[in-house]
Amino acid sequence: MDALFEKLHQQINQGITTQNTYLITGLGNPGREYRLTRHNVGFMAIDALVKEWSLTTQKIQSKAIITTGNIKGNKVILAKPQTYMNLSGQAVSGLMNFYKISLDHLLVIHDDIDLPFGTIRIRPGGGSAGQKGVGSIIERLGTQEFARMRLGVGRPPGQMESADYVLQSFSKEDEEFLKGFLQKAGEAAEEFIIQGLNAAMNKFNGSF
Repeated sequence: MDALFEKLHQQINQGITTQNTYLITGLGNPGREYRLTRHNVGFMAIDALVKEWSLTTQKIQSKAIITTGNIKGNKVILAKPQTYMNLSGQAVSGLMNFYKISLDHLLVIHDDIDLPFGTIRIRPGGGSAGQKGVGSIIERLGTQEFARMRLGVGRPPGQMESADYVLQSFSKEDEEFLKGFLQKAGEAAEEFIIQGLNAAMNKFNGSF
């Protein structure tokens, strides 16, 4: 068992985990060239939440840009790992350990090419399904048992490689739709914090 996961498990059993602190992590790649690409829709969701909640307290910690705030009595940490997608677990594990966050208070938001554009799927755990950022988090935490929100970006057209497709920017037409999609993802994240995972799944799983 990974040392971090064992430590988190011990903290939960000892009752010293911060029960009202949530970590919402969006996955993506740092740098202007990736800012509007499909692979960065997780970062975009975090940016939308920061704006919606009017949060301003931002800093670099554990290889991530984090913004913190208080949402209806819950401390919330919004994180964008700066390690590049494939090493996202470094930032997530560091923040989980520092803030003593329980696994059921972690939500990872990421792109998914197997879902139609505009679809939200929240689930309590499972494998990475080839999403390398999620795979890195699973490896570093030593468990698959954490919530994730999959944001559908659609399949690549024709014979285009998936890697090329997700690193393309959204079209102008898609950008307009994206605003409402990200707002809905933010509402789902807030539901997760306030009402819990099951409520968020029941209310938001589906197409926007």
